[in-house]
Amino acid sequence: QVQLVESGGGLVQPGGSLRLSCAASGRIFSINAMGWYRQAPGKQLELVATVSSAGSTNYVDSVKGRFTISRDNAKNTVYLQMNSLKPEDTAVYYCNAVVQVASWSSGSNYWGQGAQVSVSS
Repeated sequence: QVQLVESGGGLVQPGGSLRLSCAASGRIFSINAMGWYRQAPGKQLELVATVSSAGSTNYVDSVKGRFTISRDNAKNTVYLQMNSLKPEDTAVYYCNAVVQVASWSSGSNYWGQGAQVSVSS
């Protein structure tokens, strides 16, 4: 089995910064794309950012220039550095990873447990 464990959420004032981490462990042959999603109260799950195994990144327009996604392949960990946070960034943030558990298997989606990020004065 594969587990994704998130850390780093919390409460921050507008304009502040937070860094989320998500470490994958368990039966891992390789990890393809990794990403962060978020779900605000009463809203649908939204893709925030993704990073490929080669390091290519994509962001939703609302976080471009403020958030940075990165990964450490040696540690099977993905990060989300969030700067200039706004109240509208308040949500539960979930990490996602497409993991192959063996060379012969296709990738499957795994999810972290979620981390609350609250931006308020």
